[in-house]
Amino acid sequence: MSDATGGNITIDGKQYNLSSLSEEARSQITNLQVVDQKIAEAQQTLAILQTARAAYARALQAALPGDEGVQQ
Repeated sequence: MSDATGGNITIDGKQYNLSSLSEEARSQITNLQVVDQKIAEAQQTLAILQTARAAYARALQAALPGDEGVQQ
């Protein structure tokens, strides 16, 4: 699925007039748009969590004792 502008939508390179599509097709388009939005939100959340994890890992490294405290 691709971009929807005005009363048209492009799906797999073909342009369709939304008003000519069945209620089922319009419903599935809405479902896809909702899922795409949720995926984008999840990707943003993942980026935030990865950034936080990296910061916590750096903080842990800074909090660990130097080589003299390492057990062998």
